[in-house]
Amino acid sequence: MTPLLSVRHLVKDFSSRNGLFGGKSVARAVDDVSFDVGEGETFGLVGESGSGKTTVARSILRLVEPTSGEIRLRGRDVLALDRAELRRARRDMQLVFQDPHSSLNPRMRAGAIVEEPLVVHRMGDRAARRARVEALFELVGLDRAHLGRYPHEFSGGQRQRIGLARALALSPSFVVADEPVSALDLSVQAQVINLLMDLQSRLGLTYLLIAHDLRLVRHACDRVAVMYRGRLVEMGPTEAIFNNARHPYTRALLSAMPAADPTRRPARIAIDDTTFDVRAPLVEAAPGHWARTS
Repeated sequence: MTPLLSVRHLVKDFSSRNGLFGGKSVARAVDDVSFDVGEGETFGLVGESGSGKTTVARSILRLVEPTSGEIRLRGRDVLALDRAELRRARRDMQLVFQDPHSSLNPRMRAGAIVEEPLVVHRMGDRAARRARVEALFELVGLDRAHLGRYPHEFSGGQRQRIGLARALALSPSFVVADEPVSALDLSVQAQVINLLMDLQSRLGLTYLLIAHDLRLVRHACDRVAVMYRGRLVEMGPTEAIFNNARHPYTRALLSAMPAADPTRRPARIAIDDTTFDVRAPLVEAAPGHWARTS
């Protein structure tokens, strides 16, 4: 597997002031996180709210600046890029937002929303951009006749398709999907996930998929990393994680998954962080399957 993305020893601290005259305090949101994402792979990042998943993703895209660490995309040091270089690099890495309601400008028509990245990066004339936007609409399953509509005139699933078309406008190879279906009705979640997988196959995309829905992760991801309190506690092939979880926190997460047969649901495991050391070293328990020793 050739890594498209390599993350090494990523750290992100957030500081805040304690009251009007108090000193500053520092909260570590991401603590020494390392992983690779292979070309054409879907890599899942899971964990409860506040575990640091989204901060990792935003650090990779430099939407927030990491405190320390190394991030390489196709071997290029992302953290060493100046503003102009980063702007060019962002053509190759894009983000699909969690909430299709708030991520689209309600005052812009759908066609203009999808066209905006092309305008910002000065790609093509008006006619070429229009043709590109129409092609993107068809690619994500939208009617080009609806280019002139406003976001509120679309359903939630259609709005997420608009957001996906916008993310694909610059032909990126790496896409971060941050909880891409959590704000959608259950009836359309599968449609959007299947669209993401189809586009990956057709366009050769690589995904970093952030999710808390473990059923979705099992369906869509090749490998999974589990985060707890800013650190990776387990990482490996998806089926190895789901069938033979090694870390207590991973087993507790999996025990909370809804069961197809409620009468045979396994007992819920309570998370007791006194039973493991989150700072213990990652050890390869099986080929490609890493977990922190207790």
